[in-house]
Amino acid sequence: MILSELTWQDVAALSRDVTILVPTGSLEQHGPHLPLFTDSLIATAVAQGVERNLPDQVVLAPTLWMGASGHHLAFPGTISASFEAYEGAITSLVESLLPHGFRKFYFLNGHGGNTEPNGVALRKLKARFGTALFGHLGYFSLITDEIATTLEGPAKDMRHACEAEASLMMHLHPHLVRKDRLRDDGLKTEPPVKGAVLQFDEITEEGSLGYATLATAKKGETIYKAAVEASTTEIKRFTEGFVLVGIEP
Repeated sequence: MILSELTWQDVAALSRDVTILVPTGSLEQHGPHLPLFTDSLIATAVAQGVERNLPDQVVLAPTLWMGASGHHLAFPGTISASFEAYEGAITSLVESLLPHGFRKFYFLNGHGGNTEPNGVALRKLKARFGTALFGHLGYFSLITDEIATTLEGPAKDMRHACEAEASLMMHLHPHLVRKDRLRDDGLKTEPPVKGAVLQFDEITEEGSLGYATLATAKKGETIYKAAVEASTTEIKRFTEGFVLVGIEP
């Protein structure tokens, strides 16, 4: 079920055991070869795949496209919510639907910069509404092994406008990929420092991070199918219920 296509009477008649599925993305620079809306387009496509697989268990909300992208603002075209505004959007969505009896909310993320803000917002909501069920994860976090085995370059994880993201866009929206501008990019600290907080213009030359020249539509299809399958499994379990058990002695 797609929330934006329902009437209020349709919504009133829904089972309250459904999960409200909310994709979270961004509108931010993705190097010279991918469009600003990349994260939102991919997150939306994965969430749409989940809704197709679980049409009676999921209500797909519109994508929250204005993400926490302040670290990309040095690049023209990026639009970022403040952390307070981004948290407010998540909170407002939940507070709009809770009074009508909906108790399950899952935020399927497509932008790494949203990961921590999503967690903070939902921790606060859980503290206030303890009987509600909240979940969040990036689709890419569910398929780390599949991504690693699909990619050819030395970077075996999802980065930014990288081999994986460029491949996904070649599969999902090939007309938006500037194939003549694909480039490998990324800077690293010397000596290695893992915990430094840096802006994106400090760690890249032209905004991407990874080996986009190795991207192909076939790799994108493989990653997309894995993402939909893994996200469907996750959200099905979330919706149908789980129990907490003790650790092995």
